[in-house]
Amino acid sequence: MSKLFRVGMAIFSLVAALALSACVGPAVSSPEQIQRALNMNTSGASGQYVLGSTDVVLVSVWRNPDLSITVPVRPDGKISVPLVGDVLASGKTPQELARSIEVALGHYIREPQVSIVVTSMGSHEYTDRVRVTGAVMQPMSVPHRDGMTVLDVLLSAGGINPYAAANDSRLYRVAQGEVVAIPVRLNDILNKGDISTNYPLRAGDILTVPERSF
Repeated sequence: MSKLFRVGMAIFSLVAALALSACVGPAVSSPEQIQRALNMNTSGASGQYVLGSTDVVLVSVWRNPDLSITVPVRPDGKISVPLVGDVLASGKTPQELARSIEVALGHYIREPQVSIVVTSMGSHEYTDRVRVTGAVMQPMSVPHRDGMTVLDVLLSAGGINPYAAANDSRLYRVAQGEVVAIPVRLNDILNKGDISTNYPLRAGDILTVPERSF
């Protein structure tokens, strides 16, 4: 199972859990779960790009232009390469894919040197996003950026609306296969300058702002 598929399934589970929470109330996870979730790396820069379906890659074989090709990653996660046929690409970094192709080509040419350039990054269109829902001016989904915080995504959504129970907001994050609900006090952030819950965001996070009960 590719890393990208696992991420996609985790986000699906997160959305499903949010739908359920709307019926049973905004429960908060245990302090231990919250701390583990907050300790997760939020920077995308520290990891390498992982290939997935719909990405397009340029396979270059040094001194063998007839073996070089630009090809999409198919829905089955594979690409077709001259001489060697199908090679699994999904779930690998470009460097890992290059090494796999070098090993396969080694049966046909001497000491092949392969480089991979990702020319189109379509597979992360939805997994590398953060979302804000509920009592905000404009619920939305935005690309994750390193350094992005709760306040950043809230301002992108135009802020809270007049009916928001801002201090009862929740940040939902998948951590170790479970959905963790982290309390966020948006009113304190906006009106008191208390940024203790202005957490850095991780790709896949969902910020939900409930409405007040009248």
